[in-house]
Amino acid sequence: MQEFTRFALSFPGNRGIHILRPEPGGSREYTVVDRFADLTARQAFKESAEYREWMRRLRELTEGEPHIEELGGLAGWFTLPDAPRAMPPTRVKMALVTFLGVYPLTSVLPPLFEWLLPGWHPLLVNVIVTALIVAGLTWVVMPFLTHLFAGWLFGADRFSKP
Repeated sequence: MQEFTRFALSFPGNRGIHILRPEPGGSREYTVVDRFADLTARQAFKESAEYREWMRRLRELTEGEPHIEELGGLAGWFTLPDAPRAMPPTRVKMALVTFLGVYPLTSVLPPLFEWLLPGWHPLLVNVIVTALIVAGLTWVVMPFLTHLFAGWLFGADRFSKP
């Protein structure tokens, strides 16, 4: 895994790699999140001889065929922990739910922090507010909204009991 990480990070256009290890005693599935500057860089990575060799090596180490899923834009926010391989919702649905998360934060936090931090430089207040909005969306708001609207986002039949 360390060798693959070094290879991936050295590839032009790579913006970072994260490896999510399974919890002890749980699933044996690893998740590798590899980010690229753009679609062209991702395609060049996938089409390289080195990548194809890594995929061949990976097949020797896995119990089944490796599952590779490519997500772009906001799709990464719209995954369910109990169904990581579910298809992401349509872009319209993602945009609407994202709007529901972003609008209240961008309406409430800037004036609140202008009031809490009078006299601070507006750019510094903006940095703090932006960081809070991004963190809030990533760890609180979007997971909550994805769960709340899961039936609409992913289809109600996904959640019916057998």
